[in-house]
Amino acid sequence: MNKYIAECIGTFWLVLGGCGSAVLAAGFPDVGIGLLGVSFAFGLTVLTMAYAIGHISGCHLNPAVSVGLWAGGRFPANELTPYIIAQVVGAILGGGALYLIASGQPGFDLSAGFASNGFGEHSPGGYSMTAALVAEVVLTMMFIFVIMGATDKRAPAGLAPIAIGLCLTLIHLISIPVTNTSVNPARSTGVALYVGDWAVAQLWLFWVAPIVGGFVGAKLYRLVAKEEQDAS
Repeated sequence: MNKYIAECIGTFWLVLGGCGSAVLAAGFPDVGIGLLGVSFAFGLTVLTMAYAIGHISGCHLNPAVSVGLWAGGRFPANELTPYIIAQVVGAILGGGALYLIASGQPGFDLSAGFASNGFGEHSPGGYSMTAALVAEVVLTMMFIFVIMGATDKRAPAGLAPIAIGLCLTLIHLISIPVTNTSVNPARSTGVALYVGDWAVAQLWLFWVAPIVGGFVGAKLYRLVAKEEQDAS
């Protein structure tokens, strides 16, 4: 059970740290951390947890990562379901902790979004469903591609968490205006359930797109890596 507990704790930290930075600190008057700060917060949650629990569970923290690693031949199919359950539970607990903190401020209003992901009128920049779908598929694809490459046995040892954390930071810098950035169905679920209404109604996209992207990214890396091996 240790690896499932580790995944739960790690995803809790991702939601509390990443979404918490958006809800509590992004727009704080005069000294708010803004889009750049939120992007780094998400990257730092993954980087710190990769060093903390990578040797226990692999530090997936994301159903799309688990599916991608399975598609890439790095993860057994019989562990997919318990990993995803642990990640979603951790995300919901993280969202709950964030709700308890955020609701302690006068004027707190869940209708402001609570860092939920959305498209159309619920996209920060008003981007369409198609734009959101393409962004989430492509960016998750590249995220898994980087994860597969950084954790390849031929890659420099010990540096994978840095590459993966910075990749997630870059992804947020690109797509916060589009969808508030998901690339992680658990992260999306962990806050959407507290908002309800539109956030739950649009949640399907933030499950389908990242999982498709993760699958494609893993297959793409396997193709490229095989070509490199053949060439050498």
